[in-house]
Amino acid sequence: MRILFLCVANSARSQMAEGLARAILPAEVEVASAGSAPSRLNPLAIEALSEIGIDISHHRSKPLSAVAPETADLIVTLCAEEICPFVPGPVKRLHWPIADPAAANDLAAFRTARDQIKGRIEVLANLLDLAEGPAGREFHASLRVHDLAASTRFYAWLLNTWPKEWTHRYATFIRPDLGLNFVLVVADGKDLHHDTLYHVGIGLPDKAAVIDAYHRAVAFGAQVDKPPRTTWRGTPLHELWLTDPDGTLIEIYARLTDAELATMPADQAPEYLVPGTEPTA
Repeated sequence: MRILFLCVANSARSQMAEGLARAILPAEVEVASAGSAPSRLNPLAIEALSEIGIDISHHRSKPLSAVAPETADLIVTLCAEEICPFVPGPVKRLHWPIADPAAANDLAAFRTARDQIKGRIEVLANLLDLAEGPAGREFHASLRVHDLAASTRFYAWLLNTWPKEWTHRYATFIRPDLGLNFVLVVADGKDLHHDTLYHVGIGLPDKAAVIDAYHRAVAFGAQVDKPPRTTWRGTPLHELWLTDPDGTLIEIYARLTDAELATMPADQAPEYLVPGTEPTA
């Protein structure tokens, strides 16, 4: 993969981005930078990166023609108020509007720009080798609010629908056309059913898709909270539970067909869908 960072002068932001990307991204990713009106490498950019162990003192400002922009797989522009360089063609583009630290001519401004660029590149690094995830058809989530009545009114307006149901502690909005199931939960510090309301949900077409999502999650390295199983109590579902890096529960689920519902066991015991994932006694 080849990534090109662009700004106007190729003296500060794009130069720092190039240096940071070389340090953070995998070695097989080719990185370059250029500008539409190149000038000279800003000494404060060198100093700001030197503070975190990255040497760009050998860099030179370059015009677009020097970096073959037509061969880039990803172009990142970093201009804020200025007119960014434009490269025509079917290339993936990102725009990171970073304030020009050269305008302040102060090391603190370069540190700020450096840290903002670094944070964005760290996110980019975690997206480059992203495997294909489950093909969700429905999304649901919850939001904690302090004034349920006022928030219900606002989201009823925003979503252009009354909530499907509400109590004194939550309101549930359904928009089938958006694939959305959205719950407002009162932030009163009291416990609610953890699996029911404090999570993000992704709806899939069927049981096979839930099983496939489990294998994708394992290959991806996701934390599995509960392996895929068919549950009968409450709303019958084929479901898989994951946790995100902050511990938020993620429910990946599919609703049962009428034929599947007809096979519900008398004891309503859950059915584990992947051999070897059943709990041991």
